[in-house]
Amino acid sequence: MDYGRPELADRLAAEYVAGTLRGAARRRFEALLPAHPLLREATRAWQERLMPLTASIAPVQPSGEVWRRVSERIGGGQAKATSGAWQRLSFWRALTAFASVAAIGLAVLLANPTAVPPPIVVVLAATGAPAGAAPPASLVASISGDGATLVARPIVPVSVQADRSLELWAVPTSGAPRSLGLLPGGSGTVALRGKVLAGADTLAVTLEPAGGSPTGKPTGPILYAGKFSL
Repeated sequence: MDYGRPELADRLAAEYVAGTLRGAARRRFEALLPAHPLLREATRAWQERLMPLTASIAPVQPSGEVWRRVSERIGGGQAKATSGAWQRLSFWRALTAFASVAAIGLAVLLANPTAVPPPIVVVLAATGAPAGAAPPASLVASISGDGATLVARPIVPVSVQADRSLELWAVPTSGAPRSLGLLPGGSGTVALRGKVLAGADTLAVTLEPAGGSPTGKPTGPILYAGKFSL
């Protein structure tokens, strides 16, 4: 496999940081990082691209029990320093990747019951849209803990024709979908006004005419969709 190809390096780095690259493939990617500057640069870029999803998480002081478990995980102690070096490196890389996209999990682990609710992270998977409409990848959306803001980012850059727009919808269990706004290139920050998410359990992105749906309802194909629970 030619890891010098920018598009391949970018795709693998996106999957690694998003946490969807697992098992042997993830271990192989980590083993390749020291020798491949292009992979390292792509990984760094994706970590920086997805870090805004964690911006609304308030800092939390971990408990002594958490530090004890971390110490055990990385094999603390001088006797194990050499033999556990690569294990520690893999652990911290995995932790960094997880925090970039799914910081909600880490926040729940460390937070106390009275902490501000963490963001809700939603993965909107491609739905098998017609060829050329959108790439076979995913979008990642983060709904702030107070339900006031949604930030969306694509795992792989999205391009659509100049006369088309991507529109984000909240889909309730009953009733019509509600428009949340446009996502140029699959990316954007949306203000969630009122109870626009009330009763909704799905986020969806459709391909609409430039400027969005002319009817206030979805008119084009659904390109991405993902379930969530408030």
